[in-house]
Amino acid sequence: MSLTKKIFQDWILPIVAAIIIAFIINKVVFFNVTVPTGSMLPTIHLDDKILVTRVHNKNNLKHGDIVVFHSDELGEDLIKRLIGIPNDVVEVKEDGSVYINNIKTNESYVKYPGGKTGKFTVPKDSYFFMGDNRVNSLDARYWEKPFIPKKDIMGKARIIISPFSRFGKLK
Repeated sequence: MSLTKKIFQDWILPIVAAIIIAFIINKVVFFNVTVPTGSMLPTIHLDDKILVTRVHNKNNLKHGDIVVFHSDELGEDLIKRLIGIPNDVVEVKEDGSVYINNIKTNESYVKYPGGKTGKFTVPKDSYFFMGDNRVNSLDARYWEKPFIPKKDIMGKARIIISPFSRFGKLK
């Protein structure tokens, strides 16, 4: 066997295969994001790195999931809490409480309630998101187009992977 063929088999082929497998995993299975703001405090901190699983069936998303999506209006990927699914009526009251279809939700993860109030009817194939740090979150309540289309949902946040002191599953 020639030296060139041996180098190709022992080095180049495995490296190319690893790159292809990593690319496929990133596009199909999971990816990670670095959180750019404090809008999800105290659940997620500024600069946390989060492992996100791709969502292929958006119908499996449920209220309270932490989701990564693309905002065409802001021109960036965001991470927020899913509050309203298609056909929900979401109402944010003066005291910060949230009602979904006239039922008050239990949001134990919200430590800083407040911000803009309003009533939002979520259209078919769209979703409504808010940050956990309600008093300091530029979320759907403030956007010109408050609903994110199904096609822009990227994945569901699962695990804080960095910093290691905060490593763990998201709730």
